[in-house]
Amino acid sequence: MTKEKQDEAKIASELLLECNCAWNGQLYGAYPQGTPQLSLMRLSIPPHTSLPWHTHPMPNVAYLLSGELTVEDKESGETHTFRAGQAINESVNSAHRGYTTGVAAELLIAYAGVEGQALSEPLPGEPAEF
Repeated sequence: MTKEKQDEAKIASELLLECNCAWNGQLYGAYPQGTPQLSLMRLSIPPHTSLPWHTHPMPNVAYLLSGELTVEDKESGETHTFRAGQAINESVNSAHRGYTTGVAAELLIAYAGVEGQALSEPLPGEPAEF
């Protein structure tokens, strides 16, 4: 690449999310104790699909690559719909679920947990999330 071409190419960055609480206002208390383990998952959810009610034992954040996803808090019934290009700051130890309507959703989800820790825990009587 010539010097002129290098000068034309610019590195771009965009901070997509920075927060100390979940989408529903729940403050994050602390990271789990133990040997840190980061996990990155790609999750595809078909149209008209509800994930089971579940909790996460660690902070995590998702980025909606395509489609839209509505997240619902079980206790309050509060919902929020996220669309492609938006980040979702998920709740910790608080029951919730996501669901799609007529459009599929594809997400990248990053979890900040510890070795041996499940990424998601279903509520009693619910199937595993994934």
